[in-house]
Amino acid sequence: MASTEFLKMLPPPRPLNDGKEWHAFLSYRSVNRGWVLNLYDTLTELGFKVFLDQYVLKPGDALVTKLEDALEKSQAGVLIWSTDARDSEWVRNEYNVLRQKATSDKSFFLLPVKIDATPLPTFAQTQLFLDFSNYPDGPRGGDLMRLVHGLVGQSLSAEAVKFAFQQDDEAKTASAKIAAAIMVGSASKLVALFHSGGEAWHSTASLGCKVVEGLIKMKAYPQAFEVLDELEKDFPKSIRPMQLRALALTRRKENDDVENAMLLMAELYQKNHMGPETMGIFASACMKQYEATGNIAHLKQSRKYYEEAFLKSPDDYYTAINAASKSLFLKDEEKTKTYAEKTLELTGTEPVSGDYWKTASIAEAFLLLKRNDEAIKMYQAAIDGAPMETGSHDSTKAQMENILKAQGADEETVKKFVEVFG
Repeated sequence: MASTEFLKMLPPPRPLNDGKEWHAFLSYRSVNRGWVLNLYDTLTELGFKVFLDQYVLKPGDALVTKLEDALEKSQAGVLIWSTDARDSEWVRNEYNVLRQKATSDKSFFLLPVKIDATPLPTFAQTQLFLDFSNYPDGPRGGDLMRLVHGLVGQSLSAEAVKFAFQQDDEAKTASAKIAAAIMVGSASKLVALFHSGGEAWHSTASLGCKVVEGLIKMKAYPQAFEVLDELEKDFPKSIRPMQLRALALTRRKENDDVENAMLLMAELYQKNHMGPETMGIFASACMKQYEATGNIAHLKQSRKYYEEAFLKSPDDYYTAINAASKSLFLKDEEKTKTYAEKTLELTGTEPVSGDYWKTASIAEAFLLLKRNDEAIKMYQAAIDGAPMETGSHDSTKAQMENILKAQGADEETVKKFVEVFG
């Protein structure tokens, strides 16, 4: 659990008043779900009951009615603002409802939160906001303390203000060191950083999760599981470490790894934690099981989960591109084309600096649409942008080869694509 020093500085959740079910309602764009999930995990670990739509809504629910009901039963609202949220009419409408509620009900607290450099919209500029633009992977530092205080309507004590500044410095330094270790491909440095201690590492699971993500990218699976063992012990209510364990098992593929990954995600599925991240990892494990057994039922299950995830979050390119590729393997040309085109609508058609998977997904969409020259250039751009992420390269290459095989590509074409990966 979070460190004693950190917990001592935080107020407990407010008691839920009559008719209230949630301490906080999170309003966000689904493409920011990674950041939002880290916030959800952190607040849950601290004892807050948090409404996150993807973990509460079920297939068949009346979306607008359920969200309105959840807002009415919440004591605070958090608007997560980003470049992606800027263009979302849905987020804007939710903010208007949150603002009206905060105006009419003085016991309801509204906290606008920035997670990148995008300026707040005109309709939100009159309010104080929390700036997490230096923490793209999840809430940390002093602003996390300020957010928790804001949820209960309290100001920070003088001691907490001083502690918050220390947290800011430590979290920024730790985040930069993690990014540097990933950049140079040093798994040993990542593990050393995780064991280095400090309040920033023990206040939330987000820094540790970032370490694990880096280790998975490098195929350093023993070290990833070592860190996960500690994270799951310290943050038992957090969902993200469980997802990362399943992802690492799916990538490693030893003995019963894939089946164990499926069991982990099936457990989250049964608990209604059916966000795109959970569904995506579940679907990926089903695909690995199909590759191992040849049982087409696993392939159909994989596409089903990707389609379910995309239906819940239609601005999520990751689930769209995977629904496209699984449709190809099922010889469904219409859905292959539809989902590949939807992917490009969401990602654009140019390389995305600093985002390997988005660039690789653009390449895959081009390949599925048989725009081969553009696909080759985009695969090269993805690799050039993240040369040390060899685990990511292997996963992308295997998917590319499967697609070429399903398309019946000739030997010369396959050779051109494979050469991109050295």
